[in-house]
Amino acid sequence: MNIRNIAIIAHVDHGKTTLVDKLLQQSGVYRANERQVERAMDSNDLERERGITILAKAASVEWKGTRINIVDTPGHADFGGEVERILNMVDGALVLVDAAEGPLPQTKFVVSKALKMGLKPIVVINKVDRSDARANEVLNEVFDLFAGLDATDEQLDFPILFGSAKQGWMATSLDGSHDDGMTPLFDLVLNHVKAPVVDTGPFRLLGTIIESNPYLGRIITGRITSGSVKPNQMVKVLDREGKQIESGRVTKVLAFRGLERVPLEEAEAGDIVALAGLPNATVAHTICDPSVDTPLPAQPIDPPTLSMTFRVNDSPLAGTEGTKVTGRMIRDRLMREAEGNVALRVRESDDKDAMEVSGRGELQLGILIETMRREGFELSVSRPKVLLRKNDAGELEEPIEEVVIDVDEEHSGVVVQKMSERKAELTEMRPSGGNRTRIVFLAPTRGLIGYQGELLTDTRGTAIMNRLFHGYDAYKGPIQGRRNGVLISNDKGEAVAYALWNLEDRGPMMIEPGWKVYTGMIVGEHTRENDLVINVLKGKQLTNIRTQSKDEAVRLTPPIRMTLEKALAYIQDDELVEVTPTSIRLRKKLLDETERKRGDRAKAAEVA
Repeated sequence: MNIRNIAIIAHVDHGKTTLVDKLLQQSGVYRANERQVERAMDSNDLERERGITILAKAASVEWKGTRINIVDTPGHADFGGEVERILNMVDGALVLVDAAEGPLPQTKFVVSKALKMGLKPIVVINKVDRSDARANEVLNEVFDLFAGLDATDEQLDFPILFGSAKQGWMATSLDGSHDDGMTPLFDLVLNHVKAPVVDTGPFRLLGTIIESNPYLGRIITGRITSGSVKPNQMVKVLDREGKQIESGRVTKVLAFRGLERVPLEEAEAGDIVALAGLPNATVAHTICDPSVDTPLPAQPIDPPTLSMTFRVNDSPLAGTEGTKVTGRMIRDRLMREAEGNVALRVRESDDKDAMEVSGRGELQLGILIETMRREGFELSVSRPKVLLRKNDAGELEEPIEEVVIDVDEEHSGVVVQKMSERKAELTEMRPSGGNRTRIVFLAPTRGLIGYQGELLTDTRGTAIMNRLFHGYDAYKGPIQGRRNGVLISNDKGEAVAYALWNLEDRGPMMIEPGWKVYTGMIVGEHTRENDLVINVLKGKQLTNIRTQSKDEAVRLTPPIRMTLEKALAYIQDDELVEVTPTSIRLRKKLLDETERKRGDRAKAAEVA
């Protein structure tokens, strides 16, 4: 059978997963009476809640006797490690662009990788049914983007489709017929995307996606470059340098048919398949016939830019809400995650019972923590720390990101001011239609930690921020952190409404009456710059006086709600976020006030 392998690449929320839904429906993957799932490729709970794709996934459809393998890739730069690998196993790409928003940083990031690898993309202008669509302008922006990324003449001569994935149609022109559904897209893929190039020689496959299955063990997905593979066949695994990792038998060969994985008796070169039975093989490894000695070339991965310390939860409430609380359990889980995610690095910290986890950004690390808490883990995590490095001249360098902010014109001033405070350099500012302005900055990653929430507050929720790793540059100097101190509980127990009411003038609270607190736990934000230890357990003294004014009901101001991302951005270096399946609490690293004072004195002496 003829094969075509394509990736769908685009920015977050431009409609990739919806497009795949329609391709599956219109190619006859579903039976007439079968229930059709919306966003079928987003199988992970977090993906459905946040409306983003985190893990790359594959599906397959048949059209006019040709099998089309479709890979749905993540659209967020924090999961770029996935994108780079996926492009290794496809021969074409659909570049999906929103007809109103146009190409954004993630489009640029993935397209640059695709063009470097020689792929000839098909451009799909999606959401042309939007009221603010500007399809022709967006098409010009896409052309400029390709030209700016040094596309070849052949790549610049890209085919174009206009349509609406949501409504399930594509056309070759803006005023084209909507009656053919997705047929123009299917036909274009068959005509424009080349069949996979197959090498001669014995079996070779480059590991591209890895996952764990409770019944089959580790499963490696990739494209067969040459030869064929059958169940029970002997193979060996080589790393990027050509060193042998292991040898063993393939227990199962699985191929994608629709959304299902189907066992095959034999898979030929060019097809995308998943192999089981190799416990040590991972991404970027070559799985091959025992006679092969040279590994397939694997893409280098952009370095991690942020690190956090994951440690055992040692608070007084440890073990009361989660089932997985030991250092060994946390270590094993993180090591397992690092095996399947090449953009993540995990190493033992100098601290006992702590692991240092490095990744691409706050979102990637936040998703990992959220996944772990849902699995029943309790842990405490430190403030994200940027990974600095020294160049050849011995000068300190830090990661810089390209930041694109789309905002209503009236709020552009405050955005520029706040970004300049964070040592960002303004590179471009232009109208983007509909009384909105697009502002582009080069900003140190350090300065962006925690800025998302502040940006939404400053712009009344109207701004959209997109970030992309740009490179390393000279260290920009100190950046102002949080200006306010915190309110810290001085005892263990349950918070009392009367005490919280009496403390309202000290600053906004982060807890409610009846919540469990302990010594050293952060319960609110101080109105001043210093930290303040307070008593939130103090009840009302009982007297025999009963008057209406004296017994007036306590009315409390609603507390600050701390989400995981907000908490990670809020804490300082001497604080931790305690994460359990049911709670997110903020606390001081040193719970005892005397120890904290001793630590502060030692730090002051070092500076002096």
